[in-house]
Amino acid sequence: MIPRYSRPDMVAIWEPESKFQIWFEIEAHATDALAELGVVPKDAAEAIWAKGKFDVARIDEIEREVKHDVIAFLTNVAENVGEEARFMHQGMTSSDVLDTCVAVQLTRATDILLDDMDKLLAAIKSRAYEHKLTPTIGRSHGIHGEPVTFGMKLAQAYAEFERNRERLVLARKEIATCAISGAVGTFANIDPKVEAHVGEKMGLEIEPVSTQVIPRDRHAQYFATLAVIASSVERLAVEIRHLQRTEVLEAEEYFSPGQKGSSAMPHKRNPILTENLTGLARMVRSYALPAMENVALWHERDISHSSVERMIGPDATITLDFALARLTGVVEKLLIYPERMQKNLDRMGGLVHSQRVLLALTQSGISREDSYRIVQRNAMKVWESDGEIALLDLLKADPDVTAKLSHAELEESFNLDYHFKHIDTIFNRVFGE
Repeated sequence: MIPRYSRPDMVAIWEPESKFQIWFEIEAHATDALAELGVVPKDAAEAIWAKGKFDVARIDEIEREVKHDVIAFLTNVAENVGEEARFMHQGMTSSDVLDTCVAVQLTRATDILLDDMDKLLAAIKSRAYEHKLTPTIGRSHGIHGEPVTFGMKLAQAYAEFERNRERLVLARKEIATCAISGAVGTFANIDPKVEAHVGEKMGLEIEPVSTQVIPRDRHAQYFATLAVIASSVERLAVEIRHLQRTEVLEAEEYFSPGQKGSSAMPHKRNPILTENLTGLARMVRSYALPAMENVALWHERDISHSSVERMIGPDATITLDFALARLTGVVEKLLIYPERMQKNLDRMGGLVHSQRVLLALTQSGISREDSYRIVQRNAMKVWESDGEIALLDLLKADPDVTAKLSHAELEESFNLDYHFKHIDTIFNRVFGE
């Protein structure tokens, strides 16, 4: 992952220093458990903790010769521990270290993502209540439909991200398993109690059947969850991008002093942050497919998944972390224009109230088909005039309408507040207040 789309805390989880530290702790905790079982001397376990250290450059140097990263790591640690190091890795295999480490890294990464989600949810909630009753137009197919409030738009985003947070909690549980079962997962050369001890120390559950590797259906679900979250990021980003279009301009990203939008056109204020979020979401989604393809390994294990996970583990979590933080900033600083929203609501001469008139005519005794025809023939005149003619005026002059509805009844059908009578109900459902 490139620094441009990275944040330090998440990057640190995937740095070689962090990875080898987790490897060391797994090995040291396993040796402690072996010592308690009497398999290795207790002073050897103590020596590993006391003298065990590693050097990333030295590990890389050894790996260039031996072509095996775990052996290179163990060799370097042994150089510092001395004779007692021969008791490290007793009955273990490389996947015990590698898979358990990935589980630790993904759970730590998920904790950061959950914190990101909490910050985003708080930002969305604050702006939703701020604009709970700010009228705006609801669109379907990109065309004016009926009035909504901007707060309701944000309440929908809140509910979606709250579901995503729940998915992420489940994904964390799914991925947080430990495997210390030895070659082909039979525990032939290591007691299952060692696995339980390491799992407890590293904050992981034990994997019921690891077959030397942790089953990759867990990872597939994890990265699929990240992909769903990324899709929700894009959904809100695309909404903001549409609202910032010049012809709409109901909301826009904050444009800081000194910021420039175009190298050629000084007037430009482009939605660059939300466009960037759309691109980042595409990347996070792209990592889900190789994670699913990793599920089908040969027999008890192969390493076709290894190269994939070395890339998608860091890239997916780092990218989503950055995207969630960026979206939070966009929401917090989003410029919202209620006057423009009202102007757009009024732009089409009251067409947004056509359904209320339709329903009023059906209630007055006219068939639905005839009611629809009457309203539509007037509505199309307004549409073709680009809102220069008011729908209410046409309806008041239509004898088929006035035969059933008084002017006062027609005017009531154009009451904007009517559409917002259940906003409190929606907010109570979403926010539980």
